[in-house]
Amino acid sequence: MDSSLPPAEELVLVDRELARLDARRAQLLVRRDWLLRALYPQVSAPVAAPAPFPAPPRPEATPRSTQNVLLTLGGVLLTVAALVFTLVSWGSMGIGGRAAVLAVVTSAALLAPVALLRRGLGSTAVSLAALGLVLTLLDAYALHRVALPDTDGLAYAAVASAVLAGAWAAYGSALPRLRVPLPAAVIAAQLPLPLGVLAADGGALAFAWAALATAVLDLAAVLRAGIPAVRVTAGVGAAALGGWALLTGLGFSVTVPGRAAPLLLVAAAVLLLLAHRHTPTALASATVAGLAVVATLGGLLRPALPDVWAVPGYALCAVVVASVALWGRGAADTAGSGGRFVPSRGMRLGLAAAGGGVLALAVAWALPPVVAGLLGPLARSTDIWSGTHARPILPDHPATAPLVLLLAAAALAVVPRLWARCGALLLVWGLLTALPVSLGLPYAVTLLLQLSTAAAALAVALRPALLARGLPSGDPAGGDADGEGHAAPGTWAGWAPRRPAAEGRRAAPESVVGWLAYGCGLGSAVGAVALGLDTRAATFAVLGVLAVLFGGVAVLGTGGRRLVGAVGAVLAVAGLVGAGAAAAELGAALSGLVLLAVPAATAGVGARLRRHPVAVAVEGTGAAVGLCALGLTGGRPALLALALALGGVVAAATAVRPERRVVASWVAAALFLLATWVRLAVWEVTTPEAYTLPVTVPALLVGVLRRRRDPEASSWAAYGPGLAATLVPSLVAVWADPHWVRPLLLGLAALVVTLVGARFRLQAPLLLGGAVLALDGLHELAPYVVQVVGALPRWLPPALVGLLLLAVGATYEQRLRDARRLRERLGRMR
Repeated sequence: MDSSLPPAEELVLVDRELARLDARRAQLLVRRDWLLRALYPQVSAPVAAPAPFPAPPRPEATPRSTQNVLLTLGGVLLTVAALVFTLVSWGSMGIGGRAAVLAVVTSAALLAPVALLRRGLGSTAVSLAALGLVLTLLDAYALHRVALPDTDGLAYAAVASAVLAGAWAAYGSALPRLRVPLPAAVIAAQLPLPLGVLAADGGALAFAWAALATAVLDLAAVLRAGIPAVRVTAGVGAAALGGWALLTGLGFSVTVPGRAAPLLLVAAAVLLLLAHRHTPTALASATVAGLAVVATLGGLLRPALPDVWAVPGYALCAVVVASVALWGRGAADTAGSGGRFVPSRGMRLGLAAAGGGVLALAVAWALPPVVAGLLGPLARSTDIWSGTHARPILPDHPATAPLVLLLAAAALAVVPRLWARCGALLLVWGLLTALPVSLGLPYAVTLLLQLSTAAAALAVALRPALLARGLPSGDPAGGDADGEGHAAPGTWAGWAPRRPAAEGRRAAPESVVGWLAYGCGLGSAVGAVALGLDTRAATFAVLGVLAVLFGGVAVLGTGGRRLVGAVGAVLAVAGLVGAGAAAAELGAALSGLVLLAVPAATAGVGARLRRHPVAVAVEGTGAAVGLCALGLTGGRPALLALALALGGVVAAATAVRPERRVVASWVAAALFLLATWVRLAVWEVTTPEAYTLPVTVPALLVGVLRRRRDPEASSWAAYGPGLAATLVPSLVAVWADPHWVRPLLLGLAALVVTLVGARFRLQAPLLLGGAVLALDGLHELAPYVVQVVGALPRWLPPALVGLLLLAVGATYEQRLRDARRLRERLGRMR
């Protein structure tokens, strides 16, 4: 563009050029839109729609709901008006007028829905039909007041409800589009039989029969009716009246079982039929039916048995009902294509739930003797070895409790489920635990039974282990001797074939049962120990038997059972040793020394077992017993020092083994050090070096060995703890010591340490030794410095400080360089 034009002409040219560019841009945009539509036909440029008109507000209620509300309100108002007319204004009219009014109004209300349904006004027809039904009730009431005033009210109500139920049912069948008459007929049908029984003074049992009969009719309506509202209404009525009948029968089964038995049996039969015909309610119906049968049979047995046999009688009936469920399972599994009755799964589960629930209640009733037998020996109120046998207090509990546990165990034993096997095992163990309490067995028999229970439980616990080892008691299994799939070194299980995966899965339930039995055995063992503390002979006998039992588990078991067995065996042996020391009347301190034989023995066993998994459990339990032994000797420091030394010897012997060297060596050093300190305290030694040097010398030796293995190790980690253990306490003692011997010896030792650190370029000896040497020298020079300062003029110390600051300031850069070089030299040291 020519910039030599006048401004006015140049402005015109610029405007023309901008207009041309705008026109060109518009052409290109149109072309671009066409190209996009040609390439992507499904994509079209959005077209701006005209702004819509504001939408009308959404109605808060639909026409149908508004219509229903209006019709309902209208029906309610008409019903209220009819009631007011009948009850208030009735007396102002004659008999003809009354009959005419009611007949006209009722007929109009019942006939109007016919015309309304033809015109499609269904909601209005339903409202008027409901009004007509209410008017029929008022007609029945008016008829009783006018024509039959002397008739019994309950009897009239029973007949009237029956007539109304039939009339309403016919009306609803004639007009099936009306939803109200048929459910109303079902509601009215609930009243005739119960009201008739009340009118005849039939009593509670007769009322229950009437309720049951009505409930049966309701159930028939539930099964046959096609209208959901009718089924729901009939179901609610059946549940209410049938439940009342069952509750009444259960109450009478306790007081007059002979009269209640037919009612309960009929109810049970009806419920079982319902469970067979109506699958959704099969479980609940069969459960209630089973409870009714148990109550019937148990109630019939009550008069023929003593009171103490009442609960076992109900438990026996529960077992019978549960066995029917098992029979039903077998029938379902073996049923052919014929017409044989096969109970559904819901029926079987319901009967089993009923029998199991009653049996569970009976077991809960039988638990107090089990708790007393298990915890009674632990609640000791007499001295150990006093010879007094305290019996557990269990007032007024029948001796038939073990029989209930036996029935429950037998019932669970035949159920092919893991939980049932576990439950049966627990019940058998509880039975054996409760027998001494329930039967009042003598002390010796009780103790023998406790030990036998423990032995039997441990034997059951060993069964999975024997299966895993491939012994004849089960299927061949792999040599899982260490609980991790590997045979223990040197054992015969190493050549046993491996278990297939399927057999491993079958062994999992055995493992669960085994652990449960193991827990039961441990509980019985603890109870036997507590019970055996009554006499000296019993204590030795119980601990000896338990040592053998747990030793057998440690040898034959696998995995965790073996470890727990090893711990139990060591504890039993420790108990024997402690009991022997107590019998010899050695006292607590000497008994502690005797108990040190247990960790010594376990260390020997551990050396024999070496890396076997049981070795850790054996040695760990022995170490715990050793700690208890040290605690017993704490009352006599001299014996405590000896016990610590003996423990150090055992730990040092254990440290010889490579797999225990790291832990045992530190334990041995700590025990020897503690033994030295206690012995020095017994000798009333107050010199701190006597306590610190036994720490420093071994620590420095360990540091030397570490530096030989790892020349890059820091001197602070290798020598710092050992040097500080003696230098720091000695320095503290020097500042409180008025004599010159200790400062001199400490200064010489610190000088040697400093020179060694400088010679071998070690930070820890150089800095620790130098610091202690400086502080020790300051301690020695402090009295003279005080004397010199006291003799100088008052102005001289400030002058000397000023000169010192001037000298430092003049040579500040040089001092910084010297400090950096010193830091670098120290940093190069180890």
